[in-house]
Amino acid sequence: MNERLFGIHGAALTLRSERMGVIASNIANAATPGFKARDIDFNAALETRLAQARGVTIPGGDARMLYRQPTMPSLDGNTVELNREQVAFAENAVAYSATLSFVQGRVSTITRALKGE
Repeated sequence: MNERLFGIHGAALTLRSERMGVIASNIANAATPGFKARDIDFNAALETRLAQARGVTIPGGDARMLYRQPTMPSLDGNTVELNREQVAFAENAVAYSATLSFVQGRVSTITRALKGE
């Protein structure tokens, strides 16, 4: 039902939220020796979620978690590059906000239709 009402936006909103948590974890561990920065391959994860909604099983799990390759590796083994993470967080937040606005608009349209407005 979710896919029929909201299309890909319901799954996208969930994935954007999960990705925001992963990026926030990277930022929080920027000074942790040996911490490996991770990210979600959003497009692959979205394809997997949509396929699962249609009943198709795709091997490899739900969220495609990847480790980031640092441009400038640190001596302590930490791969978090704070500037890169902040940009990724901001881009993801904008995309999350846009997706949320679409879903809110869709809910508003459905609510008005049910009320007969």
